[in-house]
Amino acid sequence: MRHYLYLCLVSVFLLLVTTSTPAQGVIPDSFAGWTCNGKTSFNPAQPSQIASQTASSAPKDVLAEYGFVAGEQCEYTRGAEKLGVQIYRMKDPSGAYGLFSYMLSADLPHASLSEHSAVGPLRALALDGNLLLDVRGSDLPRHEKDLKALLAAVKPHAEEGPLPSLPDEMPTKGMVERSDHYVLGPVTLNQFVPLSSSDWLGFSQGAEAESARYRNEGHEVTLLLADFPTPQTAAKKLVELQKNFHVNAANSDPNSSPLFAKRSMTLLAIVYGARTQAEADALLKLVESDAEITWNEPTFQFKEPPISAMIVGTIIGTGVICMFAVISGIAFGGVRLVVKRFFPDKVFDRSSHLQVLQMGLVSKPINSEDFYGMDRPPRK
Repeated sequence: MRHYLYLCLVSVFLLLVTTSTPAQGVIPDSFAGWTCNGKTSFNPAQPSQIASQTASSAPKDVLAEYGFVAGEQCEYTRGAEKLGVQIYRMKDPSGAYGLFSYMLSADLPHASLSEHSAVGPLRALALDGNLLLDVRGSDLPRHEKDLKALLAAVKPHAEEGPLPSLPDEMPTKGMVERSDHYVLGPVTLNQFVPLSSSDWLGFSQGAEAESARYRNEGHEVTLLLADFPTPQTAAKKLVELQKNFHVNAANSDPNSSPLFAKRSMTLLAIVYGARTQAEADALLKLVESDAEITWNEPTFQFKEPPISAMIVGTIIGTGVICMFAVISGIAFGGVRLVVKRFFPDKVFDRSSHLQVLQMGLVSKPINSEDFYGMDRPPRK
């Protein structure tokens, strides 16, 4: 009894140790000669650890909207050089792309670390699946080869998946560089389109948005492109906006900028900061939806053949059926006769299994053996 109790206690202890042991981190201990000097982690409940160390990091509410799961940070050294590396692990690649677009600034030119990456003198960003790398240092373009080695070490931990297609719908003509942002929540949206901190666009209804600034004749306006699950949802949202913000109408509040909007299938395009309807229309006409809706099932035209072809086809079909019946009958009868010839009273028509119904019209009993001419000794 004590032995079993001891085994149970050991099992419980091992289970507790296993569950309390943290999973292996994403940040490598070393890469390309750089050595990590102590890793620290942070979670959605304590994102302020990053915000306090890096002024450009995303606030807690923004991280939550993009689906922040966990993160790690470490300071790497190589001789007298230092690199501060932070890795954000998001719920999916879409959230990671949104956070990448949020942190991207005009002083970070595009780089070749990955498809979505940027490297400046003091900061580098790189997106890989659901992971976002934020690197701080000095003269980072000179360390681009080292940054690629870091990204290669992190890549096995990334979860790949499709990225949002909404940014591809944004017009490129007149866009201010690095001003486009993928948005998944009202807190983030309010930073780029300061209309209201509430969910006025409908993120709770499945909306996703992309915002960017455009410059026209020295004046900047903001284009907000929202994609909804269905055209009906987009149309309903446009009606709500027209009631709440006086869209496409004379603005009764002189202290606020009017809104101009149009719907194209599931897309809702909104211009914020335009002075006139003509200025807004110049930007709105560049937005078109690639979505297609099919209301009916595919149809085809039925062409009835001529009567002569129908008669000939009927005759041929009937002949084929008759021929098949004749051949099948001959084959069945032939096989039966051959089997009865070489294996009499063993396969077909065995006398021990034959039964004959008699109507009793004559007194002589009917013997089944009389029907097949079998020479057998008389029954006793």
